Amino acid sequence: MNGIFVGVNVGGTRTTAVVGNATGVLSRASGPGAAMRPGRASQCAATIADVARKALAGAGELTAEAIMVGAAGAGREGERMALLEAIRNEAVAERAGVTTDIEIALVAAFPDRPGIVVNAGTGSIALARDPQGKTHRAGGYGWQMGDEGSGYAIGRAAMSAVSRAHDGRGPATKLTLRVMAAAKASSFDQFVSWGTTATPADVAALAPGVIEMAGLGDQVAQGIVDYAVRELVLLVTALQPHAGPAPNHVALAGGLLAAEGLLRPHIVAKLKETRGVVVDEHEVDAGEGALVLARGLKG
Repeated sequence: MNGIFVGVNVGGTRTTAVVGNATGVLSRASGPGAAMRPGRASQCAATIADVARKALAGAGELTAEAIMVGAAGAGREGERMALLEAIRNEAVAERAGVTTDIEIALVAAFPDRPGIVVNAGTGSIALARDPQGKTHRAGGYGWQMGDEGSGYAIGRAAMSAVSRAHDGRGPATKLTLRVMAAAKASSFDQFVSWGTTATPADVAALAPGVIEMAGLGDQVAQGIVDYAVRELVLLVTALQPHAGPAPNHVALAGGLLAAEGLLRPHIVAKLKETRGVVVDEHEVDAGEGALVLARGLKG
């Protein structure tokens, strides 16, 4: 045992690894997203291991005593166990654990007290811890049946708005040029072709442009952003009855809601209007939450 631990935060767009010892952080690394999908455990684990090894190299190490992975898509037992086995096969650490990305965000945001954390990146989800330590979840059901307020949902709504504007079924919007440029499409037909093969991460990559256009006054973009914010706030209000007595402390995580996240000011403003909510505006480092769990991982 070398006293080195790795925490990994795995999203649909980005994977980050944090390497530390018993008391502090030694190095970090990042790479592409590796959200868990059924049947893709080996591919996800390979990306996670690659990022973890880069972080270990930054600390002058080859392997770790323990690694904890918090991954989007690992909320069900089958996917979680498949990813755990694949991570073990990568031999990055002596011991390995797998949980969800929202669980490590909750640990980072509220290590030892009740609270609610909302995560919005490619997908969206919220998790609350009650005064007894039990957790309660809202959302996080994937791009096909949920993820409201996420980067994917915003990008998908923009694609729909562009198609409606093209047909005359909806208002004209400057989003057309913005999202087509983001998709590297020079015509509407090219944009349609792009959409037929776009992954959830590809669609989510349209979201920053939508939020920027909303800030410039495009009414269609403003409507999309307002709806996304309302949906994320609904995740919070759905969890309030489970989070203990008011005021309920709420923290924000994920690419859209991180310190520099474009959607963060919008949801902070809305949450401050929500009864019984106190927004904790400190940055949530989910990778460090995973590192905390890695330190406590038993063989």
